[in-house]
Amino acid sequence: MTSEEILGHIDHTLLKAVSSWPEIEELCTEAIQYRTASVCVPPSYVKPIHSAHEKLNICTVIGFPLGYSITAAKILEAEQAIKSGASEIDMVINIGDIKSGYFDRVLEEITQIKKSCGEKILKVIVETCYLTEEEKIRLCGIVTAAGADYIKTSTGFGTAGATLADVKLFRQHIGAGVKIKAAGGIKTREDLETFIIAGAERIGTSSAVKLLTGGQAGNY
Repeated sequence: MTSEEILGHIDHTLLKAVSSWPEIEELCTEAIQYRTASVCVPPSYVKPIHSAHEKLNICTVIGFPLGYSITAAKILEAEQAIKSGASEIDMVINIGDIKSGYFDRVLEEITQIKKSCGEKILKVIVETCYLTEEEKIRLCGIVTAAGADYIKTSTGFGTAGATLADVKLFRQHIGAGVKIKAAGGIKTREDLETFIIAGAERIGTSSAVKLLTGGQAGNY
């Protein structure tokens, strides 16, 4: 697999709380130069990025990173992000609802947010490090039924990131048309290739560009 092929699967990511505009600008410049799938950035940077780089594919996050914002707030976040220029939304589910057994609430929330996103891409972060295998399987069905475009393993801010076992589990249980995004802790070329081969259509990382172009790996 060539570096160019790998980079086409990368959501070039910078979501640290202390991310500065110069750092975001560098991220965008790298994404354009190396043709990553998108940049994944904090919502506050969507509008200025879109103004500076109109053709750049912008992904942003909502309900991030803990997921327990009320649904109305997540919907508003998604709508505003799209108005500001985002083409892709990565939302965090309410993990507390899953742990409480309120699966219908999670289904309803994802469904409403997907409706707000319309034709824009919605990726659903389920934060696998906090879930049992049964909950992961249940969420594959929920994400599929809600009409989301991707199921995503992790925020990168939990107790652990993506695992190959979870990507393989998702492949077995998601419905037709739902893709997989892996994120968190993927920092070597071997990791990148292995996750893509295993079925991850997208990988969220800050490391790939520098790793594949001779620089030093970054931090998610």
